[in-house]
This record gives sequence, structure tokens and C-alpha cells, in this order.
Amino acid sequence: MAAPCLRTPGVQLLSMSSRPGRLFTPGSWSFCSSATSSRPLNAQRLAEKLRAQKQEQKAKEVRVPTNPVQRRVQELVRFTQQLQRVHPNVLAKELSRRILHQDNDLVVINKPYGLPVHGGPGVQLCISDVLPILAKMLHGHKAEPLHLCHRLDKETTGVMVLAWEKDMAHQVQELFRTRQVEKKYWAITVRVPLPSAGVVDIPIKEKEVQGPQQHHKMTLSPSYRLDNGKTVKVRASRDAHIAVTQYQVLSSTSSSALVELQPVTGIKHQLRVHLSFGLDCPILGDHKYSDWTRLAPQKLSAGTLKKLGLQQSKARYIPLHLHARQLILPALGSRTEELLLTCKLPHFFARSLLRLGLDMPDQDQSRGNEARHVEAR
Repeated sequence: MAAPCLRTPGVQLLSMSSRPGRLFTPGSWSFCSSATSSRPLNAQRLAEKLRAQKQEQKAKEVRVPTNPVQRRVQELVRFTQQLQRVHPNVLAKELSRRILHQDNDLVVINKPYGLPVHGGPGVQLCISDVLPILAKMLHGHKAEPLHLCHRLDKETTGVMVLAWEKDMAHQVQELFRTRQVEKKYWAITVRVPLPSAGVVDIPIKEKEVQGPQQHHKMTLSPSYRLDNGKTVKVRASRDAHIAVTQYQVLSSTSSSALVELQPVTGIKHQLRVHLSFGLDCPILGDHKYSDWTRLAPQKLSAGTLKKLGLQQSKARYIPLHLHARQLILPALGSRTEELLLTCKLPHFFARSLLRLGLDMPDQDQSRGNEARHVEAR
């Protein structure tokens, strides 16, 4: 509460309702002005205090822990959560920085980790939500929203194609459906696939997993089984989908590998299921498909944990190391040549390669001079 103004005998002070021309003494004016100005000063001090608290909190958040395990965990959390709770305009701006290729028909982006393509239960923000904003950023306020041409899992990073017109999006979707788009994924696996190159041709279906944590997973539904050492054909499940994956080991150690995957078909979670249940080499950070019976953080060997700078209790922070490395789109629309799009690895993926002692392959071989090669910055 402001201190009352002292009145000098015979002098009236100006008030909001006072008429012009009233006189007052200089001493009384200076006293009252200092008293009434105490309110803005208090507000200023409060604002400064709030700013100081905010800066202190920010400093705590970015403070680098001295413990190497805590430091590694903080690093992984920062990589995997930086875009999950932001304003749609901020996300659209970030996607505009990740544009790999843009022409009159298509916009190709490098999809970040942890960002769903479509909405759903528990999804606060997804790529489809910000496509109208992204289109306006690129083509002005009168631009029509961009259209999705295909989808990637929330945890998968890499090449993702958008189209300006719905008809063009349908044409690209048809190319994917008819297997005319060549796709290459890179994955870091726990253990090394044997043989080092081959084809996994095992149908996949969705199945309910019974147990304490009842849930659904995609799983293998083979058309053959072994009977006394002989391969016997069995009746195919009506719910099973044909799934074919080509793979090749690009680099390996005794306990992990960098694998290039070329899915011939496009079944939900196909690469994760074929690697984990078909080759017994789950993808690093795949906490869903590393164990069939339960949903729990991936179990890793002591040697792998040591290389990653983690303890098993912190393994849940490891992101899925699956990256859509390359797409080759056939000539389409106004484009008369193939378009070869290559995305650089996310930072956490490159760091894990380094920590695990896996070598980065040489520059990818292009399809020849007729293909237009574009690589992410």
C-alpha cells in the first residue's frame, strides 16, 4: 500500500478531478510522485525476478551432468523429444528447414524422429496437422494444403514425399502400391544377420499377445514348417499378408551391424518383424519387437551397453535406429527423369554408429547419369 501524501498547510494537491491552475509546493509533489511510483517499481522488480527464475530453470535444463550415463540419457532424450511438444507453426518451420527437394509437383522432407504422420489416440501433433501451414510458408497464404503420398512410422526417420495436388499424390501412391518406387532403409541391429545378405520372404499378420500386458503385434505367419527335418507346406492364414525384404550387411562387429534393407512389399512394421523374428536380429531401440511376449525396454548385452554409455535401466531411452535412407521415384508429371533422393542420418544414429564401432559406407551408388540425385543437407 502506498504511503499517504503529506499536505502542506494552505496548499491543495492536484488530483485527477482537479481543475487546471491549482498550485502546489515542489516538496509535496516530489514526495507524492515517489510514493505513487513505487507500484511500477514493484512490478519491475517482480518481472526481473521472474526472468531470473526462468533463466535459472533453463540453465538447470541444459546443464551437462557429470555422470557419463546421465549425460548420455539427457542427450538421447533431447534428440527424441525436441519436436513432440511444440506449436504447429514451430513444427511447420522446422519441416521447411528439412526440405530435401521441391518442384512444381512434389515436396520431399527429411522426417524427424518421434513425430507421427497421422493423428490418433494420445497424439497431440502430427505431420498432417501442419501441412496447411507448411504450404502457406512455401507458397503464400492462398496456397492449398500439401498432401501425403505415403507414411512412415512415428519412430522412423528419413525421406518422406508430399504432393501439391491431390491427383499427383494419388499417382505417387499408386507407384508405391505397384512397387515401382525403390526404397532403401538403414538399420542398426542387435547381433549380426546370417547370412550377411539375403531375402526374407515370410508372410506377416497381426496377432493378439496374451499375458499380463495384453496387446497386438505384427508377427510372422510362415507358409512352411519343419517336420522331421523336412520342409512341409502348411495352409496360409487368411489374415496373412505377403511380405518380402531384401537385406545386406554394410558393416558389422561381433555384436551389432549396420544393415541396408530394401522392402519389396510394404506391410505394417515389416522390416522390424523380419529382422527381429525372421533373422533374430532386432533393430536397436525396438522395444516393441525385441520380445514377443511382453512390452519392455530392449535387453542388451553388457558390451553393447558399455559402448553406448548406458545402463540397462536406461535402455528405454534408446530410440529406434531405422532410417529411410533413399527413394528412387520414376519419371512422373513434368519430370522426365528418375529422381534419386538420399537423406543424411539423424545425429543420434550417426553417434551410435561411432560408439558401436560401425563404419559409415562410402557414398551410395547412383542409378546412372539418367537419374537426378538429390542428397539432404
